[in-house]
Amino acid sequence: MFWADAKKARRIKTNMWKHNIKFHQLPYREMEHLRQFRRDVTKCLFLGILSIPPFANYLVFLLMYLFPRQLLIQHFWTAKQQIDFLDIYHALRKQSHPEILCYLEKVVPLISDAGLQWHMTELCAKMQHGTHPAVHDILALRECFANHPLGMDQLRALQMKALSRAMLLTPYLPSVLLRHRLKTHTTVIHQLDKALAKLGVGQLTAQEVKSACYLRGLNSTHIAEERCRTWLGEWLQISCSLKETELSLLLHNVVLLSINYVGSRR
Repeated sequence: MFWADAKKARRIKTNMWKHNIKFHQLPYREMEHLRQFRRDVTKCLFLGILSIPPFANYLVFLLMYLFPRQLLIQHFWTAKQQIDFLDIYHALRKQSHPEILCYLEKVVPLISDAGLQWHMTELCAKMQHGTHPAVHDILALRECFANHPLGMDQLRALQMKALSRAMLLTPYLPSVLLRHRLKTHTTVIHQLDKALAKLGVGQLTAQEVKSACYLRGLNSTHIAEERCRTWLGEWLQISCSLKETELSLLLHNVVLLSINYVGSRR
């Protein structure tokens, strides 16, 4: 399956080169395939490097057996492992949610507009009381996330570390690299969203819907397919309304839209 993925990725890249197509101009499924394949290749390269010393391959097999979640790509997980491992990863990113909400509460006094201050206070109160926010509640705050205090270039180191954990990215990097990775990762998701909006959520298979939701912060493994489609539709409404300068809101939306969704509190 991995070899088939590699051949498909090569065909896509060859077609991009021949027709001078950029990543963001690809259809949704091709964009998603390349994104996932890059992540899989990173794991495979790490194992390849470990296998270079003489007889190290025996150690690599032992490590793969002991740490399948960390070292193996999803093709090698059993059906039960897929559910268990996705639950573990979601539990890890959930640990950062209270910290991210706390930061949002702390910046309320720094917002110059009184109306936006009120909206942010209301949103934080809803989140704390377990209410799932409406799309318009989130979009009303887009201006706060475009500039000070929550613009991508204004985020502090501790905020970026918490957001990195929420995105399942390593937080153990210098601030400059953390900001760059968050920008890159969020931009790719925004591009995927635009391509998905063109395709239509209704065109996705059940597995594609659940994978798309999980990437965007929702633990979709225990949520019915129709509820996942509804949630993904809400996400796309927000994402496709945002400009590139407002992508910090999309980054925070990983927490805002998922934390209180019905069935997601696992």
